[in-house]
Amino acid sequence: MICSRNSVKLTAAFPRLLALASAVLLSSLMVFGCKSHSHTSDSRLHKIDEMLNSQLPQGTPRRRVEYFLSSRGYQLEDSPDKASLVAVIRHIDTETLIPATARVTFHFDSNERLLSYELQPAPDAPLRP
Repeated sequence: MICSRNSVKLTAAFPRLLALASAVLLSSLMVFGCKSHSHTSDSRLHKIDEMLNSQLPQGTPRRRVEYFLSSRGYQLEDSPDKASLVAVIRHIDTETLIPATARVTFHFDSNERLLSYELQPAPDAPLRP
């Protein structure tokens, strides 16, 4: 009799426990799983990092990266080696209207696919007409 009473209580509580476990798992995924990997600790450069993360994911062909940069008018600089590409990216935050400029070094593998990139703060130059 005691076993059947306990099993009834467990059976009744199971849907609530399952819902709670699902909510905890979903919350964890939202907080930890969907968080983009930041390539900089400089808060002013986070918008640039978010843009690059969404537009140029790891594995993007070098030609696509070059097209992305040139079509937006970003200035290219001499790179330290053939497996990298350096660009100066200027972005104006549309919420705060504060400009941020980053020197971004893109690193490619032997198949000319994007491996990673690094952002460093660069001086904010005045806009050119």
